[in-house]
Amino acid sequence: MKLTEDSEKLAENKVLILYILNKLDKPICNDSLLKLVLSVQDMNYFYFQQFLLDLLETNYIIGYTKDEHIMYKITDTGKETLKLTEDLLPGITKLQINNALKNEVDDVQNTEHAVSEFIPRNENEFIVKCKLVKNGICTFEITITAKSRDEAKLISEKWEKEYEEIYPILLELLTKK
Repeated sequence: MKLTEDSEKLAENKVLILYILNKLDKPICNDSLLKLVLSVQDMNYFYFQQFLLDLLETNYIIGYTKDEHIMYKITDTGKETLKLTEDLLPGITKLQINNALKNEVDDVQNTEHAVSEFIPRNENEFIVKCKLVKNGICTFEITITAKSRDEAKLISEKWEKEYEEIYPILLELLTKK
């Protein structure tokens, strides 16, 4: 397929991207979005990027950078456009997308990940909560008092990036007799 030919197929591919983003209803990184698209539609990487650019230019989606990844989310304008054009997607494609998204959500829910937050207690103290979540359930939580915002931020960032190293050490210390 050439990018200048078969305007119905080009429109269908854009609607496919909007449909996926709408189903997710949360930001997704470029690589994960491409993976989902390719799970149901054979698409050239460069065409995919061009479709994203077109959707960005028309304000149907927004893109921003988070942790060195480009993230995309559908806009209200994109949702309205999708309502009008969703019929361009064949039913089988919608079913494949829904199944692919279900598998993606299951993968995310079954993984272990670290979260943290810090809350100011006063001008010089912050409460830092570090949690480990698996299958949507908090399996470990520790609360720490930090003496500055910078220290609280450092603790939060370190926990989220290095929890796989920190957690076993804490567990060993806590269970040691």
